[in-house]
Amino acid sequence: MGPGLKKRPMRLRCEWDNCTITHSSMGMFLSHINDHVNKILPTCVNAENYKNYDIVLSTEETEELHCKWAECTFTSTDGIVTLIRHLYFHAYHAKIKWWALQEQSRNSFGNCILGSMTRNMIPDLPQRFLCFWNNCEFFTDNAEHYYRHADNHGMVDDPVMVNNQETYPCQWEGCETITKTKYKLAEHLRSHTQEKRFACNDCGSLFSNRAKFIDHIARQLALELQNYQCSHCSKIFANERLLRDHMRHHVNHYKCPKCDMTCINPSMLKSHIKWKHSSDRPYSCDLCDHRCKSTSALRRHVTTHATNIMICDEPNCSYTAGTMSTMKKHVMRNHGDEKKQPYECHVCNTRYSCGATLTRHLKMKHKFKWPSGHSRFRYKKQDDGLYRLQTVRYESLELTEQILKEKQQEQLDDVPVEKMTAIENNNEDLDEDFMDEESTIPDRVDDQRLLDETCRLADVTERLESETRRLADETGRLADQTERLADHIRSTDEPNHLEISSVWSQSEQTVPSDLSLRLGD
Repeated sequence: MGPGLKKRPMRLRCEWDNCTITHSSMGMFLSHINDHVNKILPTCVNAENYKNYDIVLSTEETEELHCKWAECTFTSTDGIVTLIRHLYFHAYHAKIKWWALQEQSRNSFGNCILGSMTRNMIPDLPQRFLCFWNNCEFFTDNAEHYYRHADNHGMVDDPVMVNNQETYPCQWEGCETITKTKYKLAEHLRSHTQEKRFACNDCGSLFSNRAKFIDHIARQLALELQNYQCSHCSKIFANERLLRDHMRHHVNHYKCPKCDMTCINPSMLKSHIKWKHSSDRPYSCDLCDHRCKSTSALRRHVTTHATNIMICDEPNCSYTAGTMSTMKKHVMRNHGDEKKQPYECHVCNTRYSCGATLTRHLKMKHKFKWPSGHSRFRYKKQDDGLYRLQTVRYESLELTEQILKEKQQEQLDDVPVEKMTAIENNNEDLDEDFMDEESTIPDRVDDQRLLDETCRLADVTERLESETRRLADETGRLADQTERLADHIRSTDEPNHLEISSVWSQSEQTVPSDLSLRLGD
């Protein structure tokens, strides 16, 4: 949030059951919300002590309770406490919508054009807000209290000394993050609490930081005002940062250690290894001996045991299916009209309803082969709205160098031993000890161990990339604050003797000690 925004008087308006009371601080606003909570609770308890009692529904355990906040359609049969938790989050939602509104008006961002139908729709909430800090048993139904409680854990005054330097380790259950300042620790804790800091005042969408909220507004600019276009897929964006983030999805940065497959992120690499190179099938069918690699694959398999068989209604078609989704796919692929056939062969212009059918056509008719390491073709949407074969694959410079080195090593491995010996004998100027060391053949690394280590590194890399994106957002926020401070100083009448300096700290996210790849022990 911008400088001074916390100190500025708010305008938080209650919208519960036609209430229009407005308060200027979150504390006063929550006290008012407690009055509504007291009316929901039985007469024997109140908002301050109801957590000490086992509250059930009023009379009927199946009674449906409705939220009375304006334009909210939430209903619940899970009890009074669920409704109270929902009401408290409406209060928190009102606060972060006010923050976002101030940012909009102060920076002339424009309005959200998605409409106000969902402005008071809030996400599903956990059963209860629980703190998982070591030796802390705090729980609450009030989102504002929960987030501020977590902030207090972050603002500890007793750092841990490591190599004569102050460090602040996160003590959240299962987290090993160490930060250098308590302010960074408080900020890191938001990744555990999932606190959202801004909400769109028009559509109600929630965002973890100011940068993401600005992107939300920027994406809604009129098309004629969006001047940044992707050269690969022709999508248009409102600013350079959105385009840069989008372009990352076109460049492959990761390569499978078992084949030539390349992909854009660690999660895709992990999924590829799981499906293509791993033999583990942990999910078993209860109706037969079949085992699957994922729960989704198991669900698809269970449909083969279905007794309700559906028959295609098209004339002269005897196709049968066990589920409606499978039947719809059959109808679309085999009986759809030309308008529903967006996949076109770039060689003979034959059109198909899905990519799988076009893939079969390219392999059988034109003898195309899949890209090395891949098990399917990729199709790109053209200007005429049709999908055609994508014939270009982008890879990062680092990945390209890695692939070239592996190809060169494969070529050396394919050289016959006799020829290699002759080459060694002709290179008399080379040091013999060096040649002996280079000609040593390394032991073969266990394949399964290599795959497991790659999956583990993919998880670590994904976590580091997430932290890098967070730090990039924080850097943008600090840059905005510095620019606003400079504008404020320039606008003052007094002589400017201040020197503005920006201190950019390095990432506080420590690199896990097990990041190094240890193979062939």
